Amino acid sequence: MYKIVKKEVLNQAVELMEIHAPYVARKCEAGQFIIVRVDEDGERIPLTIADYDREAETVTIIYQVVGYSTELLSKKNAGDYVVDFVGPLGQPAPLHKVGHVVGVAGGVGSAPLYPQLRKLHEMGVKVDVIIGGRSAEFVILKEKFAEFCDNVYIATDDGSLGTKGFVTNVLTDLIEKGEAIDEVIAIGPLIMMKNVVKVTQPLNIPTSVSLNPIMIDGTGMCGGCRVSVGGKTKFACVDGPDFDGFEVDFDECMKRQGMFKEEEHNCKIGRGV
Repeated sequence: MYKIVKKEVLNQAVELMEIHAPYVARKCEAGQFIIVRVDEDGERIPLTIADYDREAETVTIIYQVVGYSTELLSKKNAGDYVVDFVGPLGQPAPLHKVGHVVGVAGGVGSAPLYPQLRKLHEMGVKVDVIIGGRSAEFVILKEKFAEFCDNVYIATDDGSLGTKGFVTNVLTDLIEKGEAIDEVIAIGPLIMMKNVVKVTQPLNIPTSVSLNPIMIDGTGMCGGCRVSVGGKTKFACVDGPDFDGFEVDFDECMKRQGMFKEEEHNCKIGRGV
């Protein structure tokens, strides 16, 4: 059993939890993920590690309440427990000591991006971040990024905060203004990451993306998280979740991600969700 030591509601759809998980906290690195089960009968929920504190032996997760299992998790509060908290899983993010890295986050993509940019800052890299959301309410962690990012740019669909439009609009503006960017890290919805790559690839700006396909066991045995990278089959749970964005077959990823939409919908109806 793993104790929830802190819970924070970030907006109407997104919540943060700090979990006391000594082994994971000792071993995890930026880019890796965990699988949590709320109770004995619960589904496995893969969540990227948003932060960790080795001294306090805690790991921070940020999740969007979108289905039955995350709604169960949302009902838990500080002082409660989850039955399983397995990790660290996946490979640490491939971070390079270059001059300038721009992180691009869409929605809850801010969560896995945060430890990567913080680690780069600790390595002496200049880091900026572009955070996107539907509205101001859905822009998360901007204050945390501001602690070490030289610039925090915001883009919202409705213009309620920062630039009205997409994160790619902000990235394009920076490039057109002559900003020297050595690498980009994009984490968010697949369509967002695909469009970021459309901006960076013609300019040959190396771009890392984080894939979140369907995952079940987190060890590569089930094959549910197959992705095509550079024309080869990879398993996001063991080979990733971070990959070279230039080599990812995003169209295939999006098709696979939607494979069980009907079953998920019927499951929600059956459970009265």
